[in-house]
Amino acid sequence: MSAYVPPAKKEEFVEPTIHKIRITLTSRNVKNLEKVCADLIQRSKDKQLKVKGPVRMPTKHLRIATRKTPNGEGSKTWDAWEMTIHKRLIDLYSPSEVVKQITSIAIEPGVEVEVTIQN
Repeated sequence: MSAYVPPAKKEEFVEPTIHKIRITLTSRNVKNLEKVCADLIQRSKDKQLKVKGPVRMPTKHLRIATRKTPNGEGSKTWDAWEMTIHKRLIDLYSPSEVVKQITSIAIEPGVEVEVTIQN
């Protein structure tokens, strides 16, 4: 009797799992924020990834009104100060390893980047 020999296994290509990756960018300077968004999207499209965005979120206006005089004497004049915070969302559909390559760009000063991976 001859022993049973199983057929040779074919090598299967395992595709990496595709994740939804959300990149949140915040800054007080719109020009730097838009430059970083454009760089991220250009790098993603070079890698032929599916990209959605940038989604422009509403601008936050932080306002403070203070009296000009320190002691409360004199005419009641006020100074008004305002800081605007701009926010952009970019959604990528790619393996998580590719995101490290995309986000390795030189980020402009004052731009905060937050990367979250969703399933």
